[in-house]
Amino acid sequence: MAKYPTETLKCWKKAKELREQYYINYARAKDQGGIRWGAAGWSFDAIPTGFGDDVYPLTGEPYGASIAFDRKFAKECLDAAEAAGFARDLCAYMRLYWGGLHLNKYLYGGEFPQPDFNFQTQICCSHAKWYQHASRVEKVPDFYVDVSIGAYKDITPERLDYVTSQLHESIEFVERVTGRKCDDELLIRAIKNEMRATSLWAEVCLLNQTRPAPLDEKTMYSLYVLAVLHKSSQWCADFYQELLDEVKDRVARGIAAVPNERCRIMSDTQPPWAFLKIFRYLEEYGACSIGSLYTFGLEGAWETREDGSWMPRTLPWKKGIEMNDRDTALRLYADWNLSKPLWQHFFDPSLKTEMMKYIVKHWHVDGVMIHMNRGCEGLSMGIMENRLGLAAAGIPVMTYEGNMGDEREFDMVRAQNRVDAFMETLGLKRDFVAA
Repeated sequence: MAKYPTETLKCWKKAKELREQYYINYARAKDQGGIRWGAAGWSFDAIPTGFGDDVYPLTGEPYGASIAFDRKFAKECLDAAEAAGFARDLCAYMRLYWGGLHLNKYLYGGEFPQPDFNFQTQICCSHAKWYQHASRVEKVPDFYVDVSIGAYKDITPERLDYVTSQLHESIEFVERVTGRKCDDELLIRAIKNEMRATSLWAEVCLLNQTRPAPLDEKTMYSLYVLAVLHKSSQWCADFYQELLDEVKDRVARGIAAVPNERCRIMSDTQPPWAFLKIFRYLEEYGACSIGSLYTFGLEGAWETREDGSWMPRTLPWKKGIEMNDRDTALRLYADWNLSKPLWQHFFDPSLKTEMMKYIVKHWHVDGVMIHMNRGCEGLSMGIMENRLGLAAAGIPVMTYEGNMGDEREFDMVRAQNRVDAFMETLGLKRDFVAA
């Protein structure tokens, strides 16, 4: 029974085309004399982008998630990783990536396109080892930026100097392995694009405070990923401006993502990518998953204002701070990344609990659905402390077990039974099917 009007996003087709073109560009980069590099989505993306418009990344997590969605190829990759001696309790994305690497198969056809170098940020427990092994197999140089300096609330000039100095060293590394010189004009443009893209994404997420929500989380997964792919690109920043304008229009016209919305759910960490229909099952109860700290903060840039409100981070040049030289740009760039919401819980799970409680209050969430994700050690760290903290605050919480990238560890029927029981506690009945 629809309560609100709904319609497909006008920019949906463009988002799919941009994502498809990204993987094509990476595969064909060498045909045009371009450069390929590999890394995780949390790498300092703007550094290689400062070396030319023909420099293309392949970020491991969204690539691994794409493999996970292709259940047949995912099994091949997981089997290959296990045959190579890697344990099933390692990062699922990493095992999918490694499996494809050992098979020498690319998800989108042909042999795996080897990068010229790997450039990684070390925050998650798996990140450095992921690309250390990849570099050994590919026989390409690698560089790692250590950002394990503590929570952003405890940042000091010395800690910021430590990260900034590594960014200077990373530029020297890329110059050495590519034979190119960094173009400071392109570098500053890339940093500005990344800041603009991540702030714009946060602004899009902020609009989901509206009732009915203009976006549902299953849709948001296909939108936030563009920043995980190449957030310092011009096309990414420009697309998010287009998306923001459309979502503002949806809010103004009362367009809902879930036409029968009568309950608002928040999730946590990556979903089981092979079973995204769990979110459509929620809609049969009139439940809309409005997002999560993961969806909002994986690449969204936020700041806490003096009144305690959590808002999209203000762009430096809108505060009168200009980036006219490399050192200033890199220092601001380091600070911008160190404030990532999802980096904070690596140092203290209570920081994540407080952010989750804030989202519950300000996005008008009725209950929290936590994925006990065995596929990601990093984002699942402290997850039981988060559950206890939410429950202590009187917030309804359910948990379900699974794995973002290994379907062998997810039971759809069992998860649906957990949802059924949780919806009953929220006073909801599955008495109609979503339109």
